[in-house]
Amino acid sequence: MTKNIDIAGVRPRVRGHRFPENKQPAWLVFLANGVSLIFHPLFICCYVMAFLLFVHPAAFAGFEHRTRVFRFLNVFVCTTLLPGFTVFLLWRLRLFVESIRLRTQKERIIPYLAIMIFYFWSWNVYKHLPDSPPIAVKFLLGAFLAVCGAFFCNIYCKVSMHATAVGSVLLFFLLFSFQDSYASGAYLSVPFLVAGLVCTARLLVSDHSPFEIYLGLFVGMLAQALAWQF
Repeated sequence: MTKNIDIAGVRPRVRGHRFPENKQPAWLVFLANGVSLIFHPLFICCYVMAFLLFVHPAAFAGFEHRTRVFRFLNVFVCTTLLPGFTVFLLWRLRLFVESIRLRTQKERIIPYLAIMIFYFWSWNVYKHLPDSPPIAVKFLLGAFLAVCGAFFCNIYCKVSMHATAVGSVLLFFLLFSFQDSYASGAYLSVPFLVAGLVCTARLLVSDHSPFEIYLGLFVGMLAQALAWQF
């Protein structure tokens, strides 16, 4: 990979990479990076499942606390720990990944394939547990389909993984609110707020174009909509 230094000598330009010309205030960039980290795609499934397991009064009603913890650990291992470790390992071994931020479409191919396997496994486990609430199974299926959709979109453009994740969560809570007797305004206000913050943050501190972010939102929402048909 060829590296060139720009005329001002400020930062290297790597062929195949697109760096945003970030002219935002330092505090705003700091906040945007914080939002991007807190709502990283690897954490989103854990957040939603933690809500269903430990906060929602009826989703896992009747389950012992120990059982809920084990169910959460299953999701954490399959959707956060193993995908994160895989990306880290590929980065350290320089196997198709030169940046842990996965800056190019090519770098995302192998991680996407690995993540699809882990997400499929998590959904498959919940699907075959006889006492798993259908709502949890639907969400995990939607998360798996969202990764699949992002993988195919990655062939043509570097779709935003952050936007795909929050788009999936947004439609999940939208659909969930229509059938849940415990639904409240927070079901929609919080996901909408998070989606807005994350997409704004990615526009500020990432090299994604607006189209790639809007496409990610659409892919995530479409995946969740398909999951609810099963």
